[in-house]
Amino acid sequence: MQGLKRRIIHTALFESIAVVLFIMIAALFFHEDKAHLGALAILLSLIAMGWNLLFNKLFERWEARQKSQIRTLKRRILHAFGFEAGLMTVSLPLLAWTLNIGLWEALITDIAFMLFYLVYGLVFNWGFDRIFGLPKLKIVKRTKTRTA
Repeated sequence: MQGLKRRIIHTALFESIAVVLFIMIAALFFHEDKAHLGALAILLSLIAMGWNLLFNKLFERWEARQKSQIRTLKRRILHAFGFEAGLMTVSLPLLAWTLNIGLWEALITDIAFMLFYLVYGLVFNWGFDRIFGLPKLKIVKRTKTRTA
């Protein structure tokens, strides 16, 4: 499975599981109605899906320009941290607003979820690649640029 189809299936599976996990975990720490948490989870999921599609496309372009396209543990960790850092720029103010908490509390909450989802993302992506195979990458030839 390759290209856009791969990205859509990857994102849909990842986010479906993530929504359920978010509601279950958030319900343990916040005294919010599960419907409210569910709406927040779906909103964050939609944001994450859009970011996932864009980030993975950009990451794969970067990866294709590297000497090796092997997905090492180091590369998978870089991928997970890059994704989460980008997502956090949007999720932090959203968590503060929807949960009616301060920015500090939202930051702690966001970091806790980020750490959980870093592990989840690492495990999910490894499993996804094992089940569906790695994407075929377009190798970009490097050209030497002259400096004046």
